[in-house]
Amino acid sequence: MSAMEHVQDNGLLRFLTCGSVDDGKSTLIGRLLFDTKTILADTLSAIERTSQKRGMEAVDLSLLTDGLQAEREQGITIDVAYRYFSTGTRKYIIADAPGHEQYTRNMVTAASTANLAIILIDARKGVLTQTRRHSYLAHLVNIPHLIVAVNKMDLVDYDQTVFEKIRADYLAFAEKLGIEDIRFIPMSALNGDMVVDRGERLDWYKGPTLLDILETAPAAHTEKTEKFRFPVQYVCRPQDSANPELHDYRGFMGRVESGNISVGDEVTVLPSGLTTRVKAIELYGQPLTHAVSEQSVTILLADEIDISRGDMIVKSAEAPEPKKQIEAMVCWLSETPMDRARKYLIRHTTRESKAMVAGIEYRVDVNSMEWVPADKLAMNDIAKVAFKLAQPVFCDPYAENRGSGAFIVIDESNNNTVGAGMIV
Repeated sequence: MSAMEHVQDNGLLRFLTCGSVDDGKSTLIGRLLFDTKTILADTLSAIERTSQKRGMEAVDLSLLTDGLQAEREQGITIDVAYRYFSTGTRKYIIADAPGHEQYTRNMVTAASTANLAIILIDARKGVLTQTRRHSYLAHLVNIPHLIVAVNKMDLVDYDQTVFEKIRADYLAFAEKLGIEDIRFIPMSALNGDMVVDRGERLDWYKGPTLLDILETAPAAHTEKTEKFRFPVQYVCRPQDSANPELHDYRGFMGRVESGNISVGDEVTVLPSGLTTRVKAIELYGQPLTHAVSEQSVTILLADEIDISRGDMIVKSAEAPEPKKQIEAMVCWLSETPMDRARKYLIRHTTRESKAMVAGIEYRVDVNSMEWVPADKLAMNDIAKVAFKLAQPVFCDPYAENRGSGAFIVIDESNNNTVGAGMIV
């Protein structure tokens, strides 16, 4: 390929792997890294030596992710582990979250930015309570694409009837939740069948491999037209008396949460409601004609408007209504239970407001999926909660916009993040 030829780029894909320690999640991630040739030579040599010491004939790919396993075994606080790899056409970020019920909050954190989830099922065990719980959480945080990977097919002699039964059982459950986009793949992460290469033992399966699906899955912000949301993080007023050109410079810096904006577009500033046009867009001081989702840019406006951190710039035809009362699905993250008598801080995009809990409509039993009454929330609980706010927020339903539909709850006394919410 010459230097002038265009290299295909399918964009960044963030995806989540869900499964217990025994489902082969570590081996699957190791297999993806190994077969896409993204393991450094010294790392490969190290795990080959360790595998030989353990008397194994093949390389134990689960050793690539053993750090997280060791933490689990020692009972240390578990964080989400992120792993990175790339192919010729796409970059990937894998969010590897522990799957046990006591780590619900960690999985919700990992899933919040993912655009695809791999639900791992042990072919010998079929659909378990944990499978249903992981699927519910992935659906709750609006991950649009699910892959159900039926792993360890080598331990059931690659039997198609085993795969088809698991597929039917899962579809019956998914229909009740309203999960729509699901792909099923039989595989053996240990032997590599249907992960990156097709292998020779699953010839009855005619669909794509796992990597084939990952390579063609839509990237975030590409599947539907999103409304422009630009929360202002910082107002840039250079204090350079030696440069008169900067005397009247006023740039509004932030990250485009969703949508796109171009020079000349009419915009409205919230909460003031004043309207103006975009005069210029800059990135590291260089002019741009437009900006898109997830870009951090500076926007200059045609008119002088009083704007500060926490305000939001939107396209005038797409302005959301400011809300001082919101309902949301909340995952409680703190060891200290939610206290309905206390005031909390809600941080939504770059805006903060004092808040009171107006009511808890129900708590979700993440194992049975049933709604149960609740007057408080303990750590890892998920519930539908109403909040009254002192200051309005400019939000969208989370199902429409993950950037402007999410918030965190902060304990004023210690500044700890105690909850994460998705506005309904």
